[in-house]
Amino acid sequence: MGRKGKSLGNGVTLVASHTEVIGDIRFTDQLIIDGKITGNVLADEENATVIVSEQGCVAGEIRVPKVVINGLVEGDVHAADTVELAAHGRVRGNLYYNLIEMHLGAAVDGQLLHEVGEPATAQNVHQLSLEAAQE
Repeated sequence: MGRKGKSLGNGVTLVASHTEVIGDIRFTDQLIIDGKITGNVLADEENATVIVSEQGCVAGEIRVPKVVINGLVEGDVHAADTVELAAHGRVRGNLYYNLIEMHLGAAVDGQLLHEVGEPATAQNVHQLSLEAAQE
């Protein structure tokens, strides 16, 4: 039975430990990887986050707004917003980011490439006309 008039809220998808997914994954909201993904990880929304736990592994490209890596990623990572490399995080590939946080012990075997996107607040900025300011 469904809930009448109630939102179920944000969704979290889990790839559990001892689970291997072969193929690309498209997701919204949040994806937590405790197992292994052989394929690309792609987000379908601007606020999506992927978390690769310490025992998690991705063999493929990651293209998401936000990513936290504490496991192994073998492939390029494209983060439109932020990347957090935790202490056990390993990336074997290039890392494209807007903002990055790297903890002691994290490693990247590839290039760190800073890509500046549109500021998050740019859509809320409007031109002020002199006529409106004088009223």
